[in-house]
Amino acid sequence: MNKNLTTAVAMLICATSISASAPAVKSSKIGGHVGDRIDACIEKRVKAQNTDILVEPFRHNTEGTRWQTEFIGKWMLGAIASYRYQPDQQLLDKITDAAKQLMGTQQADGYIGNYTLEDRLQQWDVWGRKYTSLSLLDYYRLTGDKNALAAVERVVDDLIDDLDSAKKEISATGNYRGMASCSILEPTVYLYRLSGKEKYLDFAKKIVASIEREGNSQLVTKAIADVPVAHRFDFPTHWWSYENGHKAYEMMSCYVGLIELGKETGEPLYLEAARRVADNIIRNEINIAGSGAAFECWGDWHMRQTTPAYHTMETCVTFTWMQLLSKLWENTGDARYADEFERTMYNALMGSLRADGGEISKYSPLEGHRVRGEEQCGMPINCCNANGPRGFALIPDMATRAVADTIFVNLYLPQQADYTIGKNKVSISIDSDFPKSGTNKISFSQSKPGKTVLALRIPAWAMGKYQFKADGNDISPEVARGYAYINPGKAKSLTIDTDFALDTRVEELNGMQAVVRGPIVFARDSRYADGFVDECCRIQTDANGVVDSRFASDPADFAWITLEVPAVLGTDLEDPANSAPRYVRFCDFGSAGNDWDKSGRYRVWLVKPIHAMSEPYHKY
Repeated sequence: MNKNLTTAVAMLICATSISASAPAVKSSKIGGHVGDRIDACIEKRVKAQNTDILVEPFRHNTEGTRWQTEFIGKWMLGAIASYRYQPDQQLLDKITDAAKQLMGTQQADGYIGNYTLEDRLQQWDVWGRKYTSLSLLDYYRLTGDKNALAAVERVVDDLIDDLDSAKKEISATGNYRGMASCSILEPTVYLYRLSGKEKYLDFAKKIVASIEREGNSQLVTKAIADVPVAHRFDFPTHWWSYENGHKAYEMMSCYVGLIELGKETGEPLYLEAARRVADNIIRNEINIAGSGAAFECWGDWHMRQTTPAYHTMETCVTFTWMQLLSKLWENTGDARYADEFERTMYNALMGSLRADGGEISKYSPLEGHRVRGEEQCGMPINCCNANGPRGFALIPDMATRAVADTIFVNLYLPQQADYTIGKNKVSISIDSDFPKSGTNKISFSQSKPGKTVLALRIPAWAMGKYQFKADGNDISPEVARGYAYINPGKAKSLTIDTDFALDTRVEELNGMQAVVRGPIVFARDSRYADGFVDECCRIQTDANGVVDSRFASDPADFAWITLEVPAVLGTDLEDPANSAPRYVRFCDFGSAGNDWDKSGRYRVWLVKPIHAMSEPYHKY
């Protein structure tokens, strides 16, 4: 292994902070379909938000049960990340106005929120303080406004005082075994990192001690013991309550905080706990579209995904899963997490955004139709409309990453990224033919040759079949942890061609079939007028499960991809017209039901009828 490769891998394995070690991206632009969806989300969802109504609840301390105080923080986080990707003065002005309005509601004791004095620490109060702190800290990073840092110090100081006055530990407050409140661990660690004040590190440690006490969520202990996330506590008597310890979103938020605390303390157990819980979630919870949970809780949903369930794939769960995957990649360099991020991005996240980009669905089931989520807390918004843009803004950040002198290519999207690494100016441009094929042309240039190394992810969906060329010549790059490492050496420029095997395949589960192509899941959609979408069928494959699919010559205008798949529909084999396979149209899951029209219907998992002559009964 060459020296640069050894250094890059070692830095990741040792959990070195990307934010501390990586050079700033001078510019980054995602193209193609995904880039268009990111742009639509920024323009139609983020920039269109009326922020005055999101700040207004902070001016009235009348609340005791609800979560109005999360909305402005979530919006600001998505808006700031969007601005970093696509600088825009109008958006910056909007962010600045929202931040100043929010800081202007701070009370004499430091509190920023809307709960009555008697109800503080109850229900969603600390959760709201978490989002206020996260957003104002990010605003401080963006602008350097020291008022924002000072405001968050006062918010956290006030929380510490409130807990001391009430003689409560933080896990005894809020909902879901205290996980909602304990997720304030993440901004507390950031506050310590930015302020350098030991009292915030001490508070972060107290939060973890509270988490780990017997009867509490014990997120570290249970993860290290490999206790599945759906089996950590008894089934709750009351779902929306303190006793429910299976809430997906809040749980993953706490693990994000644990990873960040591990960076500061050097405690490897926190990263290991997050790694183990993510592995458990992948095995037991994540569905074919890259998300999970129902009614926002874990419940062994991987094996149960073929059965329709109410309120599946909440977008807040989808984003937080992507966030956790991103954090794990930063600290391990393991391509598995980039693989899972890619699957979630193409399917669950893209499926949440309405065609015009103006709204994000609260739930994105694997069958049915997508709809507008309910307005929450008496406000014209809900949690997912506020939080979803953070997922779209995370894509450019994850697409390519620089660690020391190595640039990692994680997502093969059409894109341009420019880096400054010391005195070296590095540019990467990717021209991708995906998903028509697995070919990509990567153009690399640098101003001061000799140090920069490229690490190209080898997608899991390629199943180990790939080829690389450098300036037209076949090469066999060194491979480690799912990446092919290419050292341009003294070359000022280099063109790399990749060819990853990309087949359309069928996945089978519980007597059902689903169509996938690489990381993209496909669905039947009633807008094709291509038969009854709920009809059983046998999708035709070869002995290796590969489908002889084709791209439609006249794709539907509502879909990014229209794939034609050979299938025998229904159970009537007497009629030759039915017994012979015919091509049926499928669209990518992100496009399925994207008009949010309740008269339409889409479906991913299709019932596979039994063929008694070829499938012995004892198989069932």
